Amino acid sequence: MGEIEKKLEIITHAIEEKKGIDKQVIDISGMTTIADYFVIVSGNSSSQAQAIADGIEEEMAKAGYEKLSRDGYQSGRWILLDYEEIIVHIFHKEDREYYKLERLWTEDRKTN
Repeated sequence: MGEIEKKLEIITHAIEEKKGIDKQVIDISGMTTIADYFVIVSGNSSSQAQAIADGIEEEMAKAGYEKLSRDGYQSGRWILLDYEEIIVHIFHKEDREYYKLERLWTEDRKTN
């Protein structure tokens, strides 16, 4: 298993532990240079979105991975966690429905 796959496994496991909703892993490697994957997930509330972010950060730190940046945590409406090759988007359910981020990327690029 490669390094990116290990990171994805840790992130998706942390999402499942915090009961994240409708997790999507999208391979964007051939479409942009900002990352290889987007992981998109929702929470039913801002506090759940924050809990998902906390869980990911905790598990990634335990595995020795540092995030490059975090944005949007205070509001809990759209939280970004940048792990170099992987950018995690954690949405409040209503905001995800509004922005429809996954519709910007082709359906055939989803891996989960």
